[in-house]
Amino acid sequence: MLLTNATLVLPDCMLLGSIEVADGRITTVQPGRAHHPGAIDCEGDFLLPGAVDLHTDNLERQVNPRTNARWPSRSALLSHDAQCAAAGVTTVFDALCVGDLGFDEDRTQTCMDGIADLDALAPLGLLKAEHFLHLRCEVPAPAMPDLLDRFADHARVRIVSLMDHTPGIGQYGDLTRYRALRRGDGESEAEIERRIVFLQERREQLRAIQRRGLIARMSGTRAVLASHDDRTVEEVAENLADGIRVSEFPVTAEAAAAGRSAGMQVIAGAPNLVRGGSHTGNIAAIDLIRAGLVDALASDYVPCSLIEAAFAIAGRQALALPAAVALVTSAPAYIARLDDRGALAQGLRADILRIRLHEDQPIVRTVWREGERVI
Repeated sequence: MLLTNATLVLPDCMLLGSIEVADGRITTVQPGRAHHPGAIDCEGDFLLPGAVDLHTDNLERQVNPRTNARWPSRSALLSHDAQCAAAGVTTVFDALCVGDLGFDEDRTQTCMDGIADLDALAPLGLLKAEHFLHLRCEVPAPAMPDLLDRFADHARVRIVSLMDHTPGIGQYGDLTRYRALRRGDGESEAEIERRIVFLQERREQLRAIQRRGLIARMSGTRAVLASHDDRTVEEVAENLADGIRVSEFPVTAEAAAAGRSAGMQVIAGAPNLVRGGSHTGNIAAIDLIRAGLVDALASDYVPCSLIEAAFAIAGRQALALPAAVALVTSAPAYIARLDDRGALAQGLRADILRIRLHEDQPIVRTVWREGERVI
């Protein structure tokens, strides 16, 4: 395959050029237009590496498209896969909940079904994107250790994050906002207060021992450990002491700065950037990027946010487009220890996106994974 007359977004520059692909790999990247009769004319569109999404909850949203309307799991996975590929995500880390604090008790079933469906479909070549597993471990959840043990050695597990959604902690550090959230779900004031006390007491009982157990269980595996929703410098220090080197979605500038200064790799949420701020009132991702505190972006809950965020960052002149694209391609590939993808470079996988910009909106027109067109 030969792609020509394209605006190539390379690691350190952009140029009008051509890319040749053979056997699923990029063989040539060169400036200028190719005149081979079989070349695909990209009409000046951008060519980017396929996005690498380290954390997406999107499968959960396909499983539960409406309250009390659970969708068949395999159909949900296929829909999720198609959405990711159409959004330009060629490498997906399905973030599945291991343990639950009472937000959605069906998440355990979603986790087990999702892994079973991946095991059934991926080896047959029936998925458009390549899928890995990101286990989101709810540290104070009583069921977490047993469920983690069940999947810890699975070949697709590449990231394990230590989560804690106890009210008063991390993402829900602001109890006023937390109470408003529960009130919006129809809980009475008495029910909310009972929930807060119950979850805080259970955290006090289980967090320390289950955190130690999780870290010990994952020791020696290939999985990267990540913290989640870091709020304070003290939390960052604890994570560093436990050997955690990735900080996912820090909710304050202080936590992000503390992690980055200590050599942690910081992941921010792309929806935060596309929407113009955090949906839970925490730090704005664009502010972290302008402060130089972000290594990579993840889609969290909207797959299309990755490519949109990269172009939005460049459009706001926070970074040049090659550096913004790196936040969703080469940087996450590096964090996940995938050295065969993430850039338009000779020898790497031909995971390639063709994108046209229309009134500042990037539109994914074509997606190739390992040289095969999937969109």
